Amino acid sequence: MIKEEHIKVGITHGDINGIGYEVIIKTLFEQKILEYCTPIVYGASKIASYHRKMVEVGDFNFNLVKNSESAIAKRANIINIYDKDVKIDIGKSTEIAGQLSLISLEAAVQDLQANKINVLVTAPINKDNIQSDNFKFPGHSEYLAQKFSVNHSDHLMLMVSDGLRVGVATGHIPLKKVSETLTIDLILKKLAIMNESLKKDFAISRPKIAILGLNPHAGDNGVLGTEETDIITPAINKAKENDILAFGPYPSDGFFGSGNFSKFDAVLAMYHDQGLIPFKAITFESGVNFTAGLPIVRTSPAHGCAYDIAGKNLASPESFRAALYLACDIFKNRKQELELNANPLKTSVLEKE
Repeated sequence: MIKEEHIKVGITHGDINGIGYEVIIKTLFEQKILEYCTPIVYGASKIASYHRKMVEVGDFNFNLVKNSESAIAKRANIINIYDKDVKIDIGKSTEIAGQLSLISLEAAVQDLQANKINVLVTAPINKDNIQSDNFKFPGHSEYLAQKFSVNHSDHLMLMVSDGLRVGVATGHIPLKKVSETLTIDLILKKLAIMNESLKKDFAISRPKIAILGLNPHAGDNGVLGTEETDIITPAINKAKENDILAFGPYPSDGFFGSGNFSKFDAVLAMYHDQGLIPFKAITFESGVNFTAGLPIVRTSPAHGCAYDIAGKNLASPESFRAALYLACDIFKNRKQELELNANPLKTSVLEKE
């Protein structure tokens, strides 16, 4: 079992032909990271050594361990989830890369389920080559939801940066299905998940949430579409009845263009690109993908495999570093909330202060 004060961070290596190992190595090279937590990469030492030669950092080596219990504090630990020789095709999508992505994920999740690690940080996968009989999901979030018995509509992809948090109501679905998928109940459910996460995971006592419209100009009172009047506005009104501080719907372009997002703790977009395009335009190098609504903590960098720059020592570790720190911060916030709820007297004292 894990010591309460000791945060073990499980890290999946993602697609071995992308920039996963590069950003992992560049992040774990920083000593202050190792002072903050104990990282454990679920990967392969041979593959890691191959990538290490292409990354320009100082004296860095992984500490090879048999399992997560053997991980050493203040070291960058790695567990061999595959010890056979592997052909690495930098910048290419291959079948073996997809297989190893899944093997790493399965091993880390098994330890997460057994409470052998505290949090999970996932390096980017290729959502095509990872598909198999054991992985038929649009991405990590859906896979983890099934593994931890969470209904597909009871979790939320939340993109996080210092001054911006953006959730997506409909997630990974084709654009043509967005309108038919949106319902009052769905928006209410996603708002409730977001509101609870902001309180529990980010320690915001009374979060303010902005809701975007679906259509241009938020429908212009029905001229450009009726989803706002028929679905989104009623959902906002019901959310307020449930003591959720929800506001909108706002036209997406003006909302982000004017900087209005800075007045809110989070934003709920109606579909994937509506939220992620402005988010990544504003915070691309530092953005983090967090799956809200799960009983475990999982984060990842906001970028993908980046095959085009793989092996060139060009990848910035900023997003991966931010994902690692955020996972630890959320874990601490959840722990603190549990402690406060277990001690009502302490909670009342804090409120008086």
